[in-house]
Amino acid sequence: MKRVNKCLKPFLFIFFIVIIFIIGYRNLEYNWQWYRIKPYLFVFENGEFTKGLLLDGLLITLKISTISLVLSFILGFLSAFARLSSSPLLKSISWLYVETIRNTPLLIQIFLIYFVISPVFNISAFASAVIALSLFEGAYSSEIIRSGIINIPKEQYEAAQSIGMSVPVIYIKVIIPQMLRQTLPMLAGQSVSLIKDSALVSTISIYDLTMQGQRIVSETFLTFEIWFAVALCYLVITASLSFIIRRFENQVKFINQ
Repeated sequence: MKRVNKCLKPFLFIFFIVIIFIIGYRNLEYNWQWYRIKPYLFVFENGEFTKGLLLDGLLITLKISTISLVLSFILGFLSAFARLSSSPLLKSISWLYVETIRNTPLLIQIFLIYFVISPVFNISAFASAVIALSLFEGAYSSEIIRSGIINIPKEQYEAAQSIGMSVPVIYIKVIIPQMLRQTLPMLAGQSVSLIKDSALVSTISIYDLTMQGQRIVSETFLTFEIWFAVALCYLVITASLSFIIRRFENQVKFINQ
């Protein structure tokens, strides 16, 4: 019975949101023009598929988010291992990186990288956006990964050493699998946050999904229709990612049983 109630909660929430939307839709005096949205997504005529501005922006968002996600996890692992190392220098560098990034706004970091650092090293706007997102999300991932490693009992590390495992093998076969099992929900949440935070790259003239939405609204004044479409695109991406990670999480739990 509890499991049934747990499954019904998301549907009840969605139903509640739909009711609110319907009431607001009827009371709002606005000339809705949903039929004008499709050309901004795609056009299929004479057997040819043509991408619209929103679909172009969506692909840019996916590209930036995917690259940044991979780099943020790499930075997160490196920073976490540096904090846990015996080297005072590595610990200090990692601590400075994490605390600096976590205590400054992402938007300011994007501006600093794009307007201050990129002209010196001739970095493109796309690369600046990827670097900023990777550094920002990597700092949060670092703390999640570090906490997961710390929570693993030291006896397991000592037991692996006693049977002759090297340090890299211990981390690959013993530490990291257990760490992922504990921290996967938090890392999943961080991944979803990265996709939503990627909307800020529109401030440096990258024509991602948000920037394309702003462009279309300024030209057509389809304010509500376009932003609802943009929000739906972000929802589809984040919901799909959450579903994939949840399936992977269940698979990891099954393997470790």
